[in-house]
Amino acid sequence: MIFAVDIGNSNLVIGLMDEEKKISFQGRIRTDRRCTKEEFMVAVRTLLDIYHVRAEGADGVIISSVVPDLTDLVREGMAMLTGVKPLVVGQGIKTGIRIATDHPASLGSDLVVDAVAAAEEYPGPAAVFDLGTATTCSVIDRKRAYLGTLIMPGIGISQEALSERAAQLPHIRFERPKHLVGKNTVESMQSGLVYGNAAMIDGLIERIEEELHEKVTAIATGGAAKRIVPHCRREIVCDPDLLLKGLWYLYYKNRGNGGG
Repeated sequence: MIFAVDIGNSNLVIGLMDEEKKISFQGRIRTDRRCTKEEFMVAVRTLLDIYHVRAEGADGVIISSVVPDLTDLVREGMAMLTGVKPLVVGQGIKTGIRIATDHPASLGSDLVVDAVAAAEEYPGPAAVFDLGTATTCSVIDRKRAYLGTLIMPGIGISQEALSERAAQLPHIRFERPKHLVGKNTVESMQSGLVYGNAAMIDGLIERIEEELHEKVTAIATGGAAKRIVPHCRREIVCDPDLLLKGLWYLYYKNRGNGGG
């Protein structure tokens, strides 16, 4: 069994996976850049205790991070909790894909991990939409080359910006409205967030296919994917565990190369 840890801007996700890629446990902790190593360990230990999961006895740990301030802290904390040396996604790690961008070293580890999972799990070319703090779209061709990325404000950021920068717009719950054309302010904002993002994804898929001159497999993941994908008109695979799957593949591609 291995622990796969994703340090995101909003949440830190921990999954426990077996050799068959089955996820037996998955939990979330709010990302706190000010926490100490001891506070992190207490939070993880509490989370694992709630679900009756033991940290000791794990075969390995792999970590992906987009929060540099927390990377070493989490690496050291997970090492102390499990007794094994974690593998951290970064330069020098074997991915099985080719990064064909201008500055490969600057590509976010979460984008790399998603792309690895997409290349292993789905036919290419592929467009991977990760609907998290930011909405990203990663494009991988059929030869497993990472061609590039589109980065947009995430749904939560857009929602907060509307409420904070427009005096007459309230804070709202992110949910499907009763009508496409809103009958009141709240419904109008909800419609814009849900259907606006769904239409954006549909439109981007069409434009990506035009640029590649072929159809793509569209995959969506991230916290908001399940709420947006049902309202898209294009065929999109919703895979909420894509990043954990990518970490699983990376761990086994690099086992014995600094981890475990």
